[in-house]
Amino acid sequence: MDIIIKDLKKTFGEKVAVDIPELTIHSGELLGLVGNNGAGKSTLFRLILDLIKADTGTVHMKGTNVEVNVAETEVWKDWTGAFVDESFLIDYLTPDEYFQFIARLTDTSDEQLQAFLSQHQNFMADELAGQKKLIRTLSAGNKQKVGIMAAMLLQPKVLILDEPFNFLDPSSQNAIKHLLQKYNQQTGATILVSSHNLQHTVDISGRIVLLEHGKVIQDIDNREKQAQTILENYFEIND
Repeated sequence: MDIIIKDLKKTFGEKVAVDIPELTIHSGELLGLVGNNGAGKSTLFRLILDLIKADTGTVHMKGTNVEVNVAETEVWKDWTGAFVDESFLIDYLTPDEYFQFIARLTDTSDEQLQAFLSQHQNFMADELAGQKKLIRTLSAGNKQKVGIMAAMLLQPKVLILDEPFNFLDPSSQNAIKHLLQKYNQQTGATILVSSHNLQHTVDISGRIVLLEHGKVIQDIDNREKQAQTILENYFEIND
């Protein structure tokens, strides 16, 4: 599912958050987006998801402009899953109630929901499904897990995750890495992941885009994991 970005620009006051003349994310790619704080990673994801409006430019998914005011159709939302931050959650629900809410929105049957939750029981570590705690009372890491699971519940053709490794313990971080790689390989889904964790990003991504001050600085083919040295040199990481 190609994502085609052209002449995309977003400013906040005098600050340029995103300025990308052209970028194509090809169908089936697992793309990592890296950059320092303020590089524009989250803003770019919000533009792709039509959560904020661009000053200029377009984002197309499967030939459809995602911007609601001009889109011929919003069908792209039916096959797009995303978790950007806690605002995606309904914090007065329990995880089970939230998953059921998402299932109803996406016409997912109870049987399909239970099969999905059972499949990912180890990742949730018996801390989420079947528990009575409200999402607002969960740890940051468990909120992250709820958001990621909800984003994947639809089995989306496009999956967008902003900092999915944040707040997770090492075991859960490794579980997410394997989960995303397996999902990409088995379904051919297009997956976009932003992260400050360079090692995890290099491990899972076939392509890495380095963003700074809203601009694409480098677009790296990482199929042979060659991005490690390039990124270490850029961020001046020394042994």
